[in-house]
Amino acid sequence: MNWRIHLLSKIIYISDFFASQVLGGGELNDEILLSELETRKIEVIRINSHLVSPDNLENVEGVIVSNFVNLSEKAKDKLMSSCNYVIYEHDHKYLKNRNPAQFKNFIAPSSMIINKSFYENAKAVFCQSSFHEKIVVENLNLNNVFNVSGNLWSKKTLRTIRNLLGEKKTDCYSILQSQTPHKNTMDALSYCELKGYNHELVSSANYHDFLKKLSNNDKLLFLPKTPETLSRIVVEAKMMGVKVITNKNVGASYEDWFRLSSEEIIDIMDEKRGFICEKVMEFLSEK
Repeated sequence: MNWRIHLLSKIIYISDFFASQVLGGGELNDEILLSELETRKIEVIRINSHLVSPDNLENVEGVIVSNFVNLSEKAKDKLMSSCNYVIYEHDHKYLKNRNPAQFKNFIAPSSMIINKSFYENAKAVFCQSSFHEKIVVENLNLNNVFNVSGNLWSKKTLRTIRNLLGEKKTDCYSILQSQTPHKNTMDALSYCELKGYNHELVSSANYHDFLKKLSNNDKLLFLPKTPETLSRIVVEAKMMGVKVITNKNVGASYEDWFRLSSEEIIDIMDEKRGFICEKVMEFLSEK
């Protein structure tokens, strides 16, 4: 362990939304990182990105920037000029369209690159898979990118997932019910209907209820149109013993642990909470 992480007592955590506001994959991941920081006796100040002003950033020890679509240019300038900050990247906010899939080999023309200086000046840019890391590096030519190779779940959620692993499953394809175009629900539905496969749309406003529904079926069909930095739903399915049928746009499928047993993947994600938290604090505490 790098003991420098204990030099930090207070940090600011910036995001467009937090889990209490939006129940998305990035927000759920951030919530666990926030709780891990707080268990280490670090005071964490949450600020929605649209509310951040340069005054908020005076004399701060460190800043974690998560989703930052609504962060002002003045706030970015202040971070670059006088703050230790890291970026916990959840997608591709260095592109105007946030979708590398529209370009050959996922490499965008220079005219489509944005926020490059903001990424360059970060102590680290945390990516969630080697697939994600490769795309970021090839578009921005950075040397401060770090692959955490995973995502974060609470101990309670991992216990739920471990219990659901042993549940009896139906011969049926789960399809994520999503209005987000790049999640590509329609093509997954069309595929199952064309093949005559038994299938079910899966969704729920309650996260643990969603996991229960996902675990009920023995297969998940997920065909995203945009490169997924990791894909929580795919990892959750793997941890619950659900067979995953997907395309080449899922970051998790490029990680070494993806082909391990469900129990082994659960154990690895359990360890990620401490590992990722310590890495974030290690980079933040470097002067």
